[in-house]
Amino acid sequence: MKLHGWNGKILRVNLSSSKVSVQKYGADFALKFIGGRGFAVKILWDELKSGVDALSPLNKLVIAAGPLTGLPGPSTGKLVLAAKSPLTNGYGDGNIGGLAAVHLRKAGYDALVIEGKAEKPSYLYVENENVSLLSADGIWGETTFKAENKLREVHGRNIGVLVIGPAGENLVKYATVISQEGRAGGRPGIGAVMGSKNLKAIVLKGTKEISLADPKKHKETVKECYKSIQENENYSFWVRQGTMGVVEWCQENSTLPTFNFREGVFEFSRMIDGYTMEAMKISRRGCPNCNMMCGNVVVDLERKDSELDYENVAMLGSNIGLGHLGKVSVLNRLADEYGIDTISLGSNLAFAMEATEKGLWKDGIEWGDFEAAKALVEDITYRKGQGNLLAEGVKRASEELGGGSEQWAIHVKGLEVSAYDCHTAPGMALAYGTSPIGAHHKDAWVISWEVSTNRLGYGKEKVDKVIEFQRIRGGMFETLVACRLPWIELNFSLEWYVKLFKTVTGISLTLNELAGTVADRIYCLMRAFWVREYGEKWNKEMDYPPSRWFNEPLTKGPFKGGKLDMKKYEETLLLYYRERGWDERGIPKKSTFDKLGLQKEAVELGKHVSLIP
Repeated sequence: MKLHGWNGKILRVNLSSSKVSVQKYGADFALKFIGGRGFAVKILWDELKSGVDALSPLNKLVIAAGPLTGLPGPSTGKLVLAAKSPLTNGYGDGNIGGLAAVHLRKAGYDALVIEGKAEKPSYLYVENENVSLLSADGIWGETTFKAENKLREVHGRNIGVLVIGPAGENLVKYATVISQEGRAGGRPGIGAVMGSKNLKAIVLKGTKEISLADPKKHKETVKECYKSIQENENYSFWVRQGTMGVVEWCQENSTLPTFNFREGVFEFSRMIDGYTMEAMKISRRGCPNCNMMCGNVVVDLERKDSELDYENVAMLGSNIGLGHLGKVSVLNRLADEYGIDTISLGSNLAFAMEATEKGLWKDGIEWGDFEAAKALVEDITYRKGQGNLLAEGVKRASEELGGGSEQWAIHVKGLEVSAYDCHTAPGMALAYGTSPIGAHHKDAWVISWEVSTNRLGYGKEKVDKVIEFQRIRGGMFETLVACRLPWIELNFSLEWYVKLFKTVTGISLTLNELAGTVADRIYCLMRAFWVREYGEKWNKEMDYPPSRWFNEPLTKGPFKGGKLDMKKYEETLLLYYRERGWDERGIPKKSTFDKLGLQKEAVELGKHVSLIP
């Protein structure tokens, strides 16, 4: 069967031996895992042994596209970056937008698998069949911005670049991959995985055409899609503020992370919200094929460009007590230049500030201290002084620091929580608890729905919505691969993706198949990856949100006194497991593996942990 939409090829590079090979795959593999996250978790499951050191040459970096990636269509300029996470020691991934997505596909590949370790700092150059490992002597040690500009001077402007900064080189456990001076991906330390391989950058250039099943129908459908997005009543406000509008919404609904997730409201929220951003804004940036760009570029306090969105502003603003958007923008830009995750960075800074407040942190840092925060960002990046401890993430930092700090180390499975306080949002807390990479909103941003319904309730309604969103956001969008913002922000119909899939591949899959069966298969395999790593130590407490939300009620705002109920959360978590076909430990049952066509995977997992039929 001829594949349309998919190239049917995976490029493999061994940095240790400089061996390059091309693996072909067929329709069975394509339809079972679709692309992106599906390809990534299957490759990592098959090819990594449990217990592999995430920063060793044995770990593999997978960069994967989907059948919609790089083609004309709403927000299709996305790639999934995946590896075993050095931050969590579980499955880790993230997506990144930019020209790299287009060029990987036009070079003729749907995924790139990198293993081994280069003898010296290097970068990978891929131009169609020409694959070369080149010296990175001139860019190693440079910031992501400078390194990418140097690579564009050498290889031309029309290329895709994925690059790490000094944080990745120094193996900061939450180092990210950066592209185009502000596009970032790989929160669970994918940048550190590249650094451990002496891989500074990946440069991609493709000149081929991707085969479409129905080019004419595809062109017509894409035109209708763009028109539908622009006609939405919220489009003009989105163009003005993008995700920055969420600051005001969170403040109003007491979910804005403040003082290390101690509170849900911030006294100076207006100083960091979307309206303040509008006054500073000079331009917008977005990914290829996007007509609702989310990157708002402002001039920061140091007169340099900084690309803002909600997550980095909340985590580097209210969460550390800093109510000055010009200063927040500096911290955000530094994070992008150094190649470090803004969410985890904000959490680690807040952890240090609270440790200072509680007398546990030597040479302390006070809440909202901008200059000290700047200095600490550099110390984390270069692992200097106490920055070396924070470079490990809040979970490890709290274990070493002690003094009860584990109670206010805000993470799930080692990944710091993204920017929504859940003292009074049990559904979102469940989404964080069960996210397949650790605490991240990417897979199930249910908080907007939750606030507008039975906000404080627990039970089946919340479980069903979390699973529904995981299937759509973490399943369908992460495999096609496309951005979910048109749907979640502008009510763009999911049926458009079914139509696009048909015009691209020629294959009819229903929404229930794309955001149901396929998604469940991938979630089952991601969960299996985690369980295989932890073996019999795995238990349901791995899926608990931070202790603070249960033990320390809010003291301010409209939900003063609010906190999560542990007994009700546990009951809701067990309901989630039942709906997923997992046992009371949170491990998929053998019957669930069978139902999803993962019989071989069940046999493998059964070597590490007992499976319930």
